[in-house]
Amino acid sequence: MTVDSITQRFKHLGPFLDERQKRLFAAAEAIAMGRGGITAASKACGISRVTVTAGCKELNTPSEHESDPSLGSRIRRTGGGRKKTIDTDPTLKGDLESLIEPTTRGDPESPLRWTAKSLRNLSDELNNMGHQTSHRMIAELLKGMGYSLQGNKKTKEGSNSPDRNEQFENIYRLIKNFQRTGDPVISVDTKKKELVGDFKNGGRELRPKGDPEEVRVHDFKIKELGKVSPYGVYDQTLNKGWVNVGIDHDTSAFAVESIRRWWNMMGKDSYPNAKRIFITADGGGSNGSRVRLWKVELQILANELNIQIHVSHFPPGTSKWNAIEHKLFSYISKNWRGKPLVSHEVIISLISATKTKGGLKVQCMLDENEYPTGIKVSDDEMQQINLRRKNFRGDWNYEIKPIKT
Repeated sequence: MTVDSITQRFKHLGPFLDERQKRLFAAAEAIAMGRGGITAASKACGISRVTVTAGCKELNTPSEHESDPSLGSRIRRTGGGRKKTIDTDPTLKGDLESLIEPTTRGDPESPLRWTAKSLRNLSDELNNMGHQTSHRMIAELLKGMGYSLQGNKKTKEGSNSPDRNEQFENIYRLIKNFQRTGDPVISVDTKKKELVGDFKNGGRELRPKGDPEEVRVHDFKIKELGKVSPYGVYDQTLNKGWVNVGIDHDTSAFAVESIRRWWNMMGKDSYPNAKRIFITADGGGSNGSRVRLWKVELQILANELNIQIHVSHFPPGTSKWNAIEHKLFSYISKNWRGKPLVSHEVIISLISATKTKGGLKVQCMLDENEYPTGIKVSDDEMQQINLRRKNFRGDWNYEIKPIKT
């Protein structure tokens, strides 16, 4: 008789046995095995040695257990079984609350609260106070008390601009206006810079069990590969995306070159009769509302295409309302989650393969140009831009017309 044979028998019989019958089965196997039988049966059946020993006593003295009037049809006596620590230690819950309270976050009236202290630290502190606890016990207690571990949630936007809502309404009206006339409406922004190489990329993907893809422990830039700056252009009417993957600095020249490439590769075929382009952008970064070089480069582009360029910036702290963030970038992140971005080719392929059930299609290319930083734009150069600011928040809303030569 071996442990494996007991395990197999218990596996087949276990689902049909109640608590007492399982105990007696394990005890019978232990007695039949002889020396070491209690340990073997305990291991084979997943029942504690104490329980198996109790079962052996029942089998060895059946007369004492056959007709216990207090049991009736029950498996155990009323109130039988080990008492929960929370029932035998009346001060445990209060002491646990006192440890958590200084670091509790959120609305106290909410049915769900959370703590920043680890389960093991809480258990250690309670044990120092004279309680007998474990981290598993603390987890159960906290769950019953309405706590859970949670990450941060981005909801605070900082100080609101007094014209925040009006700008949202203004952008919405302009989008509808341009779409009615068949002119392109694009949302632009730079996605987070990414290290190129065998680095950890957040998320998981399906692989053979026990065979995770190995990556570097530390995120130190590989000099030969560097970083990439994906600049995106999202067509809000056609639900199409364009991503220009730069390997140099994220400057205004790079931002406008990305828009130029979108027009040449996608835009001019989709809008052959376009007379104007509407761009929605964040208020900061390489395409920020205060960046002079951004406007200079847009003037150059307007001259090249002979098209009016209208721009509206989102108010400070509201970048997540820019369509490209949740219509394009979020899906790119989902598509390459868990996949190390080991080369430029892999990055281009993963971005280009991004699609959604809603019909999103994405094109992508590598931009190997150099974009130096520190370029100054003088007041005289600004005066040369054919820029007209709108009546409402001209710093956020303006148009740049081609200069006829």
